[in-house]
Amino acid sequence: MTVQAVEAREDRWSGSGQARGRGAGLWVLLFTVTALVAGATGVAGTLLYQRITAPDTSAVDAQAAELAQDLRSDLNAGFWSPGHTFGGQFTEGTLVAQVEAHGGALLSAGSGQGQPGGHVHTAKVMLGLLPPGTETVAADAYPVRCYRYTFGFGAHSVKQSTMACPASRTDSEPGSLAAQMGELLARQPTGAYVYRQMATAGYAHTPQGAVDLLKDKRLVSARDTVRVVSGKADGGDVYVLALHINGACHYLRMDSSSSASRLIPLWLAPADEQEACSVKQAVAAAALSGIDPAKAG
Repeated sequence: MTVQAVEAREDRWSGSGQARGRGAGLWVLLFTVTALVAGATGVAGTLLYQRITAPDTSAVDAQAAELAQDLRSDLNAGFWSPGHTFGGQFTEGTLVAQVEAHGGALLSAGSGQGQPGGHVHTAKVMLGLLPPGTETVAADAYPVRCYRYTFGFGAHSVKQSTMACPASRTDSEPGSLAAQMGELLARQPTGAYVYRQMATAGYAHTPQGAVDLLKDKRLVSARDTVRVVSGKADGGDVYVLALHINGACHYLRMDSSSSASRLIPLWLAPADEQEACSVKQAVAAAALSGIDPAKAG
């Protein structure tokens, strides 16, 4: 009797252990499935959150596209029109004016040999610094974005692409490049006709003549401080200067020719040229980006 009772108890404990084993297995399986579902839900939730909270770049991308179209319009001169410049009568001043009209700043500009025998110009710009126009818009509607533009001769040559914005300031100072660009834009001359096409004929090609031009044409006002860095003759009719206005480097192109009235004489130097602010850079920036069709062959 005693032995049978012990065996019976052992059978019950054995059965109970198997049940507990199956129950534990079910709990592990349930826990694993729950964790996987929660993990998947969490990832999906994170992706959804990122998608919802990511900045909407459509407005600033639209400005970039409009900038490209404006450059095409500037470069769309009739190739067969006698006396016209194929590629437009166009300098870096035109480019700067267009970029700022779309709420941005020029980071850098350069030229290289293209094909066949022409030059390809490259401009890197930061947009989204200021909403274009005077309308009221949400502060986050124009996130800062950077773009690269290349162009040669004619409207068809303009190409636009996005690029990563530089991670540091161009002057090696601590802080963000966007903050530096904001500071530069805040130092713009306060004259009434900044970035206007106008004639510069009739003024002496000297530092004093340049200052007289700026004041008479109302490119600067009495509140602006102007300091001429250096000037240089660039051909018979052209005189180019590098100067500081309110502490920011600007370039000035004085041209006595009758056709120069379609050019913008004064503009903010690119960000990567602010520190040097040399007349050599100013002369390169003041060169026409087009060529005469008669010389194109």
